[in-house]
Amino acid sequence: MDDLKTADLVIEVREEPMPPTLVLSWRGRSADRYPGRVLGPFFAEALERAAATGAAVEMRFHALEHFNSSTITAVIELIQDARARGVRLVIAYDGAVKWQRLSFDALRVFNKGDALMELRPS
Repeated sequence: MDDLKTADLVIEVREEPMPPTLVLSWRGRSADRYPGRVLGPFFAEALERAAATGAAVEMRFHALEHFNSSTITAVIELIQDARARGVRLVIAYDGAVKWQRLSFDALRVFNKGDALMELRPS
């Protein structure tokens, strides 16, 4: 799977063997008003690959400078799609950065206690 590169956003893709994990590391800014046009197909490919290999998907937001409310909507759709496919999703972020903490703490409502989603501040 290839990295995603737009004018302001890069999502680097790396596969870790143990435990099998597809790591998506975000950096830059996600300010597109319609990020789903680019993120939707990218996320679909990631979930398909993870489901086929039995891997988890780990999204790392530590190096992300900013994202808008449209991007959080795309992330929520990813959470729902991952759950529907039975793919474990880990969202790792910088808990010391206020906007990240506030944005990702709000996603706790999607944690159903079934180990399919984990929010990991660091």
